Amino acid sequence: MQYFAVPFVVFGDDSLQYLSSVMGKRAYIVTDKNIVKLGLVDLVVEELKKAGIAYKIFDEVEPEPSTQTVTKSAKIAQGFQPDLVIGVGGGSCMDAAKATLVCYAQPDLAPDAISPSSFFNLRSKARLICIPTTSGTGSEATFAIVLTDVENKRKLSLGSYETVPDVAILDPLMVMSMPPHITGDTGMDVLCHALEGCTTTWRNRFTDGPGFMAIKLVFEFLKKAYDNGKDVESRKEMMYAATIAGTCFGNSMACLGHSTGHALGALFHTPHGRAVGLYLPYTMEYLINGSDEMDVARYAEIARFCKIAEGNDKKCAKALIDAVRKLAKDVGQPLSVKDLGIKREDYMKAVPELVERAVNEVMTITVNRIPEAPDLEKIFVYAYDGKPVDF
Repeated sequence: MQYFAVPFVVFGDDSLQYLSSVMGKRAYIVTDKNIVKLGLVDLVVEELKKAGIAYKIFDEVEPEPSTQTVTKSAKIAQGFQPDLVIGVGGGSCMDAAKATLVCYAQPDLAPDAISPSSFFNLRSKARLICIPTTSGTGSEATFAIVLTDVENKRKLSLGSYETVPDVAILDPLMVMSMPPHITGDTGMDVLCHALEGCTTTWRNRFTDGPGFMAIKLVFEFLKKAYDNGKDVESRKEMMYAATIAGTCFGNSMACLGHSTGHALGALFHTPHGRAVGLYLPYTMEYLINGSDEMDVARYAEIARFCKIAEGNDKKCAKALIDAVRKLAKDVGQPLSVKDLGIKREDYMKAVPELVERAVNEVMTITVNRIPEAPDLEKIFVYAYDGKPVDF
């Protein structure tokens, strides 16, 4: 038995107006101070007022939200008793909103106990609406929750099928203010989600379609959105690509780019999209160098679909990896760990811990060529200087 879980999606110009007709009495908005400062929360509140819905704003979500923040948010929610929880912001805000809903519905539950094997009866307390202000994480379309265990310097990959949002609202107005570096970071996150979602061993017929389309949209529109943030069409298409990619990897899981990127982010505080995007081409090379031809054929199929290359499978697969690196360069992304400004001595000293963290990620075993610790170590080392993976 398999599942394909997706939210009800409202998209296009003026999509925020959907909130003015939503059923509810009290809305708890989970966001961060920057989103409030940009005036984006005001746009949400304006529509809630039209519907006569009372609201309360929690704006203390930090990048890589901590379990402590979620616990604090849930306690405030318990005092307010909302029937709507609304996440407004990037992946951190939406993940915090999901975790807040779980801990609001189950007050005795610690955030790190959120598990796919548990039933939380969330809708007896509130429905979940997510409104992204970046085009990257796809959190508005998935059950995934990534929190930070500050004390142990760990990223926690959590979630439950109940934490798939009821509604995702994709209003391009919400992403028009993204600066170029965030456009690049989050755009590479979209590409990593879609490419990995299409090559994981958990993929299926329902995830392939959105994955392929998201990849095509990223190659066509990311650089345009990066070069000109006022390009409404490109902003729209990247916003749609992020959500479409979310429906792909959210139901098929991600792969090695994420397990290695999560490790880097936890130890060196590298933004998520930048980290996973950096390791993506190295892990793709590792997969096509394996004995299993399945990945070569799949990458080749993607390359042909996106009109990147024609010819034999190996040629097309390598062309796809080259295209990933070129796009990353075009949108200001680092092509090596060295480009991040991390000192070699600090990085090499951390490699054993990076490997340990990656080994313990579920996304390390969702590939056709599952790496042992020595291969992961080599991937991490090669990525420091930008050396193509040849093993």
